[in-house]
Amino acid sequence: MVDDTLTEGTEHKLNLRHLTLDDYEDVKRLMDEVYPGLGGAWPEKTVRAQLKVFPEGQICIEDHGVVVAAAFSVIVDYGKFGDQHTYDEITGNAYLSTHDPLGDVLYGVDVFVSPEYRDMRLGRRLYEARKELCQNLNLKAIVAGGRIPRYQEHAADLSPQAYIEKVKRKELYDPILTFQLSNEFEVKRVIKNYLPEDEESRGYATLLEWTNLYYDPDKAPLIGADKTTARVGCVQWQMRPFDSVEELTQQIEFFIDALSDYQCDLALFPEFFNAPLMGIESHVTPIAAIKALSEYSVEIVEVISRLAVSYNINVIAGSIPVIEDGELFNVSYLCRRDGTIDSQYKLHPTPHEKRAWIMQGGNDLKVFETDFGRIGILICYDVEFPELGRMLSEQGLQILFVPFWTDTKNGYLRVRCCAQARAIENECYVAIAGSVGNLPKVDGADIQYAQSAVFSPSDFSFPHDAVMAETTPNTEMTLIVDLDLDKLNKLQNEGSVRNYLDRRRDLYKIEWLGK
Repeated sequence: MVDDTLTEGTEHKLNLRHLTLDDYEDVKRLMDEVYPGLGGAWPEKTVRAQLKVFPEGQICIEDHGVVVAAAFSVIVDYGKFGDQHTYDEITGNAYLSTHDPLGDVLYGVDVFVSPEYRDMRLGRRLYEARKELCQNLNLKAIVAGGRIPRYQEHAADLSPQAYIEKVKRKELYDPILTFQLSNEFEVKRVIKNYLPEDEESRGYATLLEWTNLYYDPDKAPLIGADKTTARVGCVQWQMRPFDSVEELTQQIEFFIDALSDYQCDLALFPEFFNAPLMGIESHVTPIAAIKALSEYSVEIVEVISRLAVSYNINVIAGSIPVIEDGELFNVSYLCRRDGTIDSQYKLHPTPHEKRAWIMQGGNDLKVFETDFGRIGILICYDVEFPELGRMLSEQGLQILFVPFWTDTKNGYLRVRCCAQARAIENECYVAIAGSVGNLPKVDGADIQYAQSAVFSPSDFSFPHDAVMAETTPNTEMTLIVDLDLDKLNKLQNEGSVRNYLDRRRDLYKIEWLGK
């Protein structure tokens, strides 16, 4: 989006481009000049956050390399805010923490032009660039709150609505409203206390909208529409001796069948739920036992994938050992009901897994798209590393699934407490499923302790203890829970605390260093 234009011979050389952090000093000078009564310029950390969150939405016009006009914007899911919002609410105090790449509206955060250039219609150029951006992003509209700075001259005689009507009929002139009306924006309503510190506008603002006539919405289908709820089923798996893979898969099918009958969207099995197969033969060392177990993995995944399709239910096949290029990994497979398969490798093998089995950690972290929402999988020990949950949250995670395998209650409580923390700090649901019982003939898997559960964020819309439901400890059973995904969206914007929105992205971040 570059527009090189020479005006008045060689007097000016105007260039429309995206803003960079190197432009901050020019931006600061401009804002201090344009907004002396509104606190002047944003601090540099605010502009840094804006460019980090949505660099495509921040544009400027330079003249011979000096920024003389700029426009800032953010994409929002407008339904979360509605027409009665404040500037700070919808812009995240100008940090753009409300930015939603999947939103439907381009919201105008600010536009300003150097007073020396106001006869050159640079504001119009910026507005046209915004319209181009809105169309290219296929957004419904551009919405903005507009100041009415000359209302102070007429406040004693006119209501804000009457003032706006007179400006629309060109009986009065307002430098901002008149400009916006001339650029095809329509006034939707008046907002009170939009910018309380704006004494010139008496705190009022116009809510303006420009409709994108080229918007091409994906029509909501009569079937297969996006779900706003999800029903998940956790399998608290009884470890018992099996003489063959067929016996194991028969038990797997029993649970998948049962959860499918209750119309669950997903079934979650525990970590190493196939461990009983290590007892089919005797093994000299733990490494030999786990390698023998890995030989059944391909067959087990194929069977579960077929069951997911035939019973119309997504299945997280707990986790199973897999050998790749001579290295042993702990892998969880997502078998979708459409027949596709994805995998999440355990990133942090426990000290026992590394010592006894020489197990390696994976190098990739994923958010998975499903037909009911965005999910993540952290295998047991991984949930004890909060950075992973945060990274998944930044990618739109709604439900985190944690298959685990613990032998003692203190080990279980580490998983449980960390899972609850992930739900609260990332404003998502977290489902955990473990195994119970004992396997006397299997070294390292002789005892199990588990209490499977589903956790929620902690706020008024959720259970008072942030526990959606939980099983009886150490008893084979299923746990079925309905999850309201819309509540997560509401929580992010209207919760008692708003961890996602209030993160100081200008101060800290978590960066993935892997591939």
